[in-house]
Amino acid sequence: MTLVTLLISILALLISLGTHEFCHALVSFWLGDSTAKRLGRLTLNPLAHIDPIGTVLVPLIGMLSGFPIIGWAKPVPTNPYNLRYHKWGMTIVALAGPVSNLLGAAVYLVMLKTVLAVFDLPLHNLLVLFLAQLVMVNLVLCLFNLLPVPPLDGSRLMEALLDAPKYRNLLFFLERQGPMLLFLLIMVDSFLPTPVIGSLFNAVIGSFFGLAGL
Repeated sequence: MTLVTLLISILALLISLGTHEFCHALVSFWLGDSTAKRLGRLTLNPLAHIDPIGTVLVPLIGMLSGFPIIGWAKPVPTNPYNLRYHKWGMTIVALAGPVSNLLGAAVYLVMLKTVLAVFDLPLHNLLVLFLAQLVMVNLVLCLFNLLPVPPLDGSRLMEALLDAPKYRNLLFFLERQGPMLLFLLIMVDSFLPTPVIGSLFNAVIGSFFGLAGL
């Protein structure tokens, strides 16, 4: 990975994470909770959402190991008692992030196709590389954040679906140990001869571009 490619990847990740967290805060606000807004998180500025591990360390490991560039930002503070739809409120807020990434990937893909068709730019053009990276990063963030492991968004859906006393110990364990389990999962998968998660993400990205005729 060249320095230019590295910088493009970092910029694409910051923009995508900023949008992801902004949508969490926006949907939380729409559902009745202004906590994120009061704490300055209702913003597209990625600097307001940076997490040392999820936004810096994990993406750096991906860049150095060849693992897809994934990551997360600081969780958006939300008071579930202020939200409408009490059982599903937090789940709706959580899923707003991955949905924003999926929509973002589609929008950037349309922009990429338009740029290639109208301006006939070469594939190594910086704008083409940047838009392609935005598509890939958004797709990976969408898939990655749907994993049912805290602090990822998929864990909120799992909590809502497993809302029964017999699952409380499991959910409590995952809440405490989730970040470490997630970090170990990434590390183990990145050193496998054929990374399982990485291969899945690459297959989805390839299919996404393939359906768009790219």
